[in-house]
Amino acid sequence: MGALLRQEVETLPPHRTQVFLAVLEQLRWFAGTQIRNVAAVGGNIMTASPVSDLNPVFMATGCRLTLMDKDGSRVVPMDASFFPGYRRTALRPQEVLVSVEIPFSRASQFVSVFKQSLRREDDVSIVTAAMSVTFAPGTDAVEELRLSYGGVAAVTTLASATAAALLGRRWGEELLEDACSSLAKELTLDPSAPGGMVTYRRTLTLSLFYKFYLTVLQKLHEQGVKADAVRPDCRSAAAVHRPEPPSSIQVFQAVPEGQDRSDAVGRPMMHLSALKQATGEAVYCDDIPLYENELHLALVTSSKAHAHILSIDSAAARRLPGVVCCVFAEDVPGSNATGPVLYDETVFADRQVCFSSSGQSGGSPGLTVPLPLQVTCVGHIIGAVVADTQLHAQRAAKAVRVQYEELPPVVTIQEAIAAQSFYQPIRTLQSGDLEAGFKQADGVLEGEMHMGGQEHFYLETNVTLAVPRGEDGEMELFVSTQSATKTQALVAKALGVPANRVVVRVKRMGGGFGGKETRTTLLSTVVAVAANKLKRPVRCMLDRDEDMLVTGGRHPFYGKYKVGYLASGKVVALDVSYYSNAGNSMDLSLSVMERALFHMENSYRVASVRGRGFLCRTNLPSNTAFRGFGGPQGMMLAEVWITDLALTLDRPAEEVRRLNLYLEGEATPYNQILTHVTLDRCWAECLTRSGYHQRRAAVDLYNRENRWTKRGLAILPTKFGISFTAAFLNQAGALVHIYTDGSVLLTHGGTEMGQGLHTKMVQVASRVLGIPCSKIHISETSTNTVPNTSPTAASASSDLNGAAVQNACEVLVGRLEPYKTRNPKGSWEDWVTAAYFDRVNLSANGFYRTPDLGYDFESNSGRVFNYFSCGVACSEVEVDCLTGAHKNLSSTIVMDVGRSLNPAIDIGQVEGAFMQGLGLFTMEELRYSPQGVLLTRGPGAYKIPGFGDIPSQLTVSLLRDAPNDKAIYASKAVGEPPLFLAAANFFAIKDAVGAARSQEGLRGAFRLDSPASCERIRNACSDRFTRLCPPAEPGTFSPWSVQV
Repeated sequence: MGALLRQEVETLPPHRTQVFLAVLEQLRWFAGTQIRNVAAVGGNIMTASPVSDLNPVFMATGCRLTLMDKDGSRVVPMDASFFPGYRRTALRPQEVLVSVEIPFSRASQFVSVFKQSLRREDDVSIVTAAMSVTFAPGTDAVEELRLSYGGVAAVTTLASATAAALLGRRWGEELLEDACSSLAKELTLDPSAPGGMVTYRRTLTLSLFYKFYLTVLQKLHEQGVKADAVRPDCRSAAAVHRPEPPSSIQVFQAVPEGQDRSDAVGRPMMHLSALKQATGEAVYCDDIPLYENELHLALVTSSKAHAHILSIDSAAARRLPGVVCCVFAEDVPGSNATGPVLYDETVFADRQVCFSSSGQSGGSPGLTVPLPLQVTCVGHIIGAVVADTQLHAQRAAKAVRVQYEELPPVVTIQEAIAAQSFYQPIRTLQSGDLEAGFKQADGVLEGEMHMGGQEHFYLETNVTLAVPRGEDGEMELFVSTQSATKTQALVAKALGVPANRVVVRVKRMGGGFGGKETRTTLLSTVVAVAANKLKRPVRCMLDRDEDMLVTGGRHPFYGKYKVGYLASGKVVALDVSYYSNAGNSMDLSLSVMERALFHMENSYRVASVRGRGFLCRTNLPSNTAFRGFGGPQGMMLAEVWITDLALTLDRPAEEVRRLNLYLEGEATPYNQILTHVTLDRCWAECLTRSGYHQRRAAVDLYNRENRWTKRGLAILPTKFGISFTAAFLNQAGALVHIYTDGSVLLTHGGTEMGQGLHTKMVQVASRVLGIPCSKIHISETSTNTVPNTSPTAASASSDLNGAAVQNACEVLVGRLEPYKTRNPKGSWEDWVTAAYFDRVNLSANGFYRTPDLGYDFESNSGRVFNYFSCGVACSEVEVDCLTGAHKNLSSTIVMDVGRSLNPAIDIGQVEGAFMQGLGLFTMEELRYSPQGVLLTRGPGAYKIPGFGDIPSQLTVSLLRDAPNDKAIYASKAVGEPPLFLAAANFFAIKDAVGAARSQEGLRGAFRLDSPASCERIRNACSDRFTRLCPPAEPGTFSPWSVQV
């Protein structure tokens, strides 16, 4: 259809092809070419989706459908009667759709289409609209008007009453006022409507009509018709989005002159697996060929957030084809209690034990009373079904019937605060005299914000293959995990065997981002128990919706602040409280909160500060580690209060930030003196590279000249502490074998998840051994080569494992040194051979522990971090105030990574972290029902950034001449620190929204929660249209989703 319409557009006069152009415009955003090529227009119509992109166009332009059954054919118009109800059409039971007649447009007809979605590319609509108006020839008097909307009712609908009321009217301001008032009354939505965003969707119906109104006015003028003129500052509102191809610049420091060509450290070397990953040859866990007698497992999970289980009936499941057995708590041979830190979780849903009160003094002790099985979140694992195929296992899992007695759930942070549902301890970090600080202040500012969670959305979902080895309780597991040792320990605990009977092997992961640090054990323990029961290999890879349902994500945070400040803008006192939604178990929530407190001031010196952290116990799947590990949440609130302070003082935000920026030698709230901190250098370079002051002037000019599109600009820093905050984890091991042919097999405690850790370790080994990287190979990470490993997390893996690899290789170099001395002109192979024949050990262990770490909260003393990674980002955005959509125009990032081990990989990490942060702060939103059900499961409802969200101009510069004496070869960590810099886009959006609000007389600080979705942006841009669609009073309805 697209090709045919494009051909017609090229050959026919423009006034005949208005409808065709409208269809083509919708097709431009309709999935991708591959999907469109296997889709059908008829299918799009007949599915009767209320958010269809094309059906509003067909309705607004009067398309006609030819239908046929055994009794003949008929032609029906696509009008208000064609969709009688949700997902229903006017077709009779036996009819099929034969053809669609798309009409030519008339000379005085104008057609426009609109689509608003969470993400511009490849996304389902929130609201879609098509509008067609025909005028009496040569005039601006409305002869015919059709306004069709999707997303504002259970069906694609026509605003017939509004259209009828406007017939015969002149296309001017008075018509606009009446049309908007009428649309607001005609297109109402129940506050509890599925999909939520009710106020936003209603406002969009008016905003999109206004865009149509402006577009038509412009076209009338182009035709010479006398009509109201479009104000110059309103013209950009009618512009059609045309994406600019992105451009990027990467800047890094070359290796020093004279560095040996064989020395790979510091060179932009390609990821060792890049070609294999691009061609599909890279082997992931589920690519391992099937074992003989291998079985597949599917989970049985709770559909209730908090309930007692009254009964589990698996009889129907057991009878289904291919089913081998069902597995429940009674099948666990060891302990059913599990958890990464506290054993406060279960492998399978289990009974609680209640201790009855004792008798009289001196009487017998109380009896233990078993309670019913209990589930504490939707997705809580109750059991599993094992079958001969994945499809059979999944089908049978759905056949297991569970009866519940529901209990009241706690879902949101606010509900937890009201119920005082907190895990202990409540952490406090305090420095200075807070009371004196507030007395010293010229003013006090208070505020709050909510920051949503985030789904890891790794490409490879959780997967485990467990293979019993047939004797002594041995089991081998192939797992996609960041923490092989923790997996080994918890599997051994569940099986009731020592850890030395369990081997965990990790070749690579298809992404982890913290989501595979602890939550992988949920699946691994279940699969291992099933394999142990059946004595056969068992495999399970979760589907995306299962993975999202079961594993948890980034902690949502609610923060409150009280800031004392001087008239100059200097902050002198800070009191903040953080509340995180921890979920139904502790997992790593305490450590996440501690890191949030360690980053509560971000990069700003505050003399007197207190931070408190509350872990909310709720009935959601336990939230867990995610790139940044609480740091982004802690820093986000800091940037909120410093932005709000600038707005309150009516001072440029960058001036207030620079005034409060840390200086060398100052102390943090946890009493760590800052040394070799490059914040000021990063700040100065980012100002220069971004052309900040010129951009600021251009943005201000643009905003004066445009009413309905606004641009925003923000520059902000990050200071991210590097080390595990649990001091014992700051250790690593390595094992290096040299074979007699000179090849080297290297293994270490870190895991490869695409971040390039193995590549960097090969580079380190190459430098120490003095051989090319091509001679060195890393096969996998396994618990039987390097034991007791720390998780690959906290951005410290290159530091820790790199130093361990260096240590092992230096041992080997020392052993080979006599042979190099005897034969200085010999080759590497000559020296290795000579050492072997001399019976020298060509295998070595390496080990490293970060020195001088350890902190005590009670005394606020000790050294938390080994060093800090700093960076600064400047971003410019453009906001469509009528829809809430925004464009990322440019981002400039300056990042201190010390002396980069591999600039290509480090720049890739900066760019990847930045884009993931962009999703966190501006797009990705997990929506839960009031009953604790995750509504955004899978890519259809949960949106991560697409190609079109990459800033049109993206510059990444690695800071020059910034060696770090605290890490391997003067490098610095890079995995997590850049993520927060994407908050520059959030605050650029807030800057643009502030410009829009100022035109409505709304000045000063205002609340904008994260992510800055199109809904939040539009609702914050208060104007004549939002005032026509006020939100329903809280408490008068049950919302479709709640802010957790």
